[in-house]
Amino acid sequence: MPQPRKRPYHHGDLRESLIDTAIAIIGERGVGGFSIAEASRRLGVTSAAPYRHFADRDRLLAAAAARAADRLAADLAAATAEEAGPADRLASAARAYVRFTAERPALFHVLYHSGLDKSAHPELLSAGRGVSEQFTGPARDLLGATGDADALALAAAASAHGHAMLLADEPPGGADARTAADRAAVAVRALVAGWPRTA
Repeated sequence: MPQPRKRPYHHGDLRESLIDTAIAIIGERGVGGFSIAEASRRLGVTSAAPYRHFADRDRLLAAAAARAADRLAADLAAATAEEAGPADRLASAARAYVRFTAERPALFHVLYHSGLDKSAHPELLSAGRGVSEQFTGPARDLLGATGDADALALAAAASAHGHAMLLADEPPGGADARTAADRAAVAVRALVAGWPRTA
């Protein structure tokens, strides 16, 4: 029985498919196991085709990392949308950050293990601001003009990231995602409780 012909890519389709495929490969093999040649093979296109959309491997990795940052920012925003108080929003952001690691490990890996120089990829800096804002917004609401909101936001995000990394390194049978996410939220609440309210 003849195999159905693959639907040809139209302008824009291949670019998005390359990003999807890059994330999938990185989820399976890590950043070191990713290559444009492997992405091309999986998509059934020539090895030259991706270069119409990405100048090199790093450009494709940057696009994948920017997509991961956008998704993380959206997950954080959704998690904090129902919270009224800024301390609750910070804690929910930390919890959602850790859940992202568990639920979307390939995206977390491409975002934090790509080894890219962010200054060379403006799209990464822009996407990263969306994540940062989910911490800086509540911190500003909490402290107003009485303290260093940026420092509190950074401390909360660092705590969330640390718990996420610990979860990512857990051996099988270690802490589950819910426990790790709850611990991150508790840590951020403790951080907020002890944070000085005057400059």
